[in-house]
Amino acid sequence: MHWIDPESLPETRGTVTRFLLNPHGEIDGLVLGARQVHFPPHLSRQIARQVAVGDAVRVRGVKPRGADMIAAVSLVTKNGKLILDEGPHRDGEKHHKPHVEHKPMEASGEVVLSLHGPKGELRGALLDDGTSLRMPPHAAAELAAYLAPGAHVQAWGHGIRNRHGRTIEVDEIAELIDAPVAG
Repeated sequence: MHWIDPESLPETRGTVTRFLLNPHGEIDGLVLGARQVHFPPHLSRQIARQVAVGDAVRVRGVKPRGADMIAAVSLVTKNGKLILDEGPHRDGEKHHKPHVEHKPMEASGEVVLSLHGPKGELRGALLDDGTSLRMPPHAAAELAAYLAPGAHVQAWGHGIRNRHGRTIEVDEIAELIDAPVAG
């Protein structure tokens, strides 16, 4: 969103509790407390170099209707460094997605946060173990109950793990139902 003046947008402050990865292993967001902050993957390297889990940051961005998240336009690090989204072609070069090998993965746990795309479209969920579950918006819309905070799910798919986190492109998802306790 390189055309938006970040100074005209509200500022959100918080402490980074985790990074969010896209299916290419790039950082495309972070969590401040219980709020998702989305930013484009062309900022991934800059964010990775300047921000760590536990850092206090300031974010200016756009909040889409119907989603408790922020599509970041700028981020100020704990050291006062400004990271500004000036678009993917700022240096005249196109952003190239890294080639990564996806491995079969599964995860289970409680959904702590629904994950959204930059326009507020539902795209997945964050589990209590830090795993991001990702899927296309049309699939996420049909499976919204599985992606809502408090849901207990198991998911299977292909994904990637790196030092910033773990993400799975979901092929299948099921609700976990607790077995009754024998008395």
